[in-house]
Amino acid sequence: MPAASVQAVIDLAALRHNLEVVRRSAPGRRIMAVVKSQAYGHGEVAVARALEGRADALAVARAGEGVALREAGIQAPLVVLEGPGGPDELSACVRFGLQPTLHHASQIELLRGLSGQASLDCWLKCDTGMHRLGFAPEGLGGLWREVSALPAVASLRLMTHLACADDPRDPMTGEQLARMRAACAGLPAEQSIANSAGILAWPDSHADWVRPGLMLYGASPLAGRDAAGLDLRPVMTLSAPLIAVKALGAGEPVGYGATWRAPEDMPLGVAGIGYGDGYPREIAPGAQVLVNGMRVPVVGRVSMDMIALDLRGVEAAVGDRVVLWGEGLPVDEVAAWAGTIPYTLFCGVTARVPRRYRDESRGGEDGQGG
Repeated sequence: MPAASVQAVIDLAALRHNLEVVRRSAPGRRIMAVVKSQAYGHGEVAVARALEGRADALAVARAGEGVALREAGIQAPLVVLEGPGGPDELSACVRFGLQPTLHHASQIELLRGLSGQASLDCWLKCDTGMHRLGFAPEGLGGLWREVSALPAVASLRLMTHLACADDPRDPMTGEQLARMRAACAGLPAEQSIANSAGILAWPDSHADWVRPGLMLYGASPLAGRDAAGLDLRPVMTLSAPLIAVKALGAGEPVGYGATWRAPEDMPLGVAGIGYGDGYPREIAPGAQVLVNGMRVPVVGRVSMDMIALDLRGVEAAVGDRVVLWGEGLPVDEVAAWAGTIPYTLFCGVTARVPRRYRDESRGGEDGQGG
């Protein structure tokens, strides 16, 4: 890959640092690191390898993601958060040693049909108020005992998901925790409740297992709190080259729709990245990037493959790197300019952007991934 092309550099040392922040924030708890959706766009195999042996388990959304990790040689316990969608996915859980999450009666019926030779570690999900997946808290104890007794079930843990933990002032999290305590009273089962926001803001949610996702990748899961203040380091740095620098006359338009015009004679830069790579087309006026360590505004509309930059006050030349987010420019800021959340930006980086893996703790780059 030519050095000048668009790339997302993934800092595996920063990833492991963020895992240690989880460990410090929830001491004594087991950690289920969430690597679903290509590890939030960072590359699930490389991330899983970096976390294997450090996290107690890894979590994916779907059985196919777990199978892909197993086929890549990942041996860590793998939890499937959506559980099996049918007999084939349940068979994959058996064959590849995946831990299914059970959230619907149809999945329990699938388990009943397994032969006695199958032995799965499973999770039973309780809906404490998010009303997305899970069984009602009422009667959860009886259901846990029933499912635990199935021949195919080797162990059965419990989990729920917090809807509003990103806002420490919202009373809903406390209500969910109270429902979970009541539902699980007297059950000799390990529990998992806390997501990233719960880990940092709701110690009562830590239970036996915590499930960090976003914070592992260096973005803040808490409203109004920046990642650096939480000691989280950016893992992905998305960058592109300047492919043109040109003189623009006062009043001349830039880009589709001529929505922006030069306020004076000025230098204009063009970076070789656009919404075809995952940079958000809906970025707001005032959005910034880094050119040679200095913040400069994005001007005009984002194109599929290019963005235009106001280079007034910056020394820049073709080939210089432009940082879209990452080291020096928090993804949380870029998400705010785009009217979205960091998850969307991470997961939106398209397949044509190579991921390059850097691991300073092991002496440099680990190489390139898709």
